[in-house]
Amino acid sequence: MEELKVAKKVLIIEDDKEISNVVSVNLESNGIKTEQVHDGILGLKRSKSNEFDLIILDIMLPGLDGISICRNLREEKFNTPILMLTAKIDEIDLVLSLELGADDYMTKPFSMRELLARVGALIRRSEKTINKVEEQDEKLQFGELVIDYKKHQVSVRGTTLNLTVKEFELLDLFARNPGRVFSRADLLNTIWGYNFQGYEHTVNTHINRLRNKLEIDPSNPKYLLTVWGLGYKFTEKEALL
Repeated sequence: MEELKVAKKVLIIEDDKEISNVVSVNLESNGIKTEQVHDGILGLKRSKSNEFDLIILDIMLPGLDGISICRNLREEKFNTPILMLTAKIDEIDLVLSLELGADDYMTKPFSMRELLARVGALIRRSEKTINKVEEQDEKLQFGELVIDYKKHQVSVRGTTLNLTVKEFELLDLFARNPGRVFSRADLLNTIWGYNFQGYEHTVNTHINRLRNKLEIDPSNPKYLLTVWGLGYKFTEKEALL
């Protein structure tokens, strides 16, 4: 795991204490502080403290399940990166988690090495986004879409959008490269910081969720376009005239 410049803190919400302890020990040995919570109700409360740089969130929890926690946090505009864990094979849970605003997911059993890589990548990407925004004092505008970097705010048709960290990163990448086609592998590597085969549908769900927020008609997008067989691209300004 690549060393992080500043000590970070991760909240682990996992009812299996053995798994929680193993994850905690490995993170702490890599210089990341941790806090463990073993039920969903307390987990949601601690998630809202703004003390954490990342939340590792199990789906199956007593008191309140992980999907409900994720939904509640995103609805109330808490954008701390979330890495979902699940022992269930059901793709519906995974897709739903991502659609509700989780940044990534892993299925149990998982490789601790891969978990550490995911955690490091999510924290670095979030930190980079925050630093990038702090360094910028500019706006990008495409028709009725305005990206205000100073305010870290996106609006379309006069309405401010509630974007997660990953959604903002995706939109930023596309908007700074209008007309350029990005494959799913490109987006995984650039936005998530890794390139694991089989996780392309992580990209798909984030693209779909971003479209649902940007577009009047997501099935006939104006801004974020599909290039069949290749990937996705952002519209060029000339096309909006």
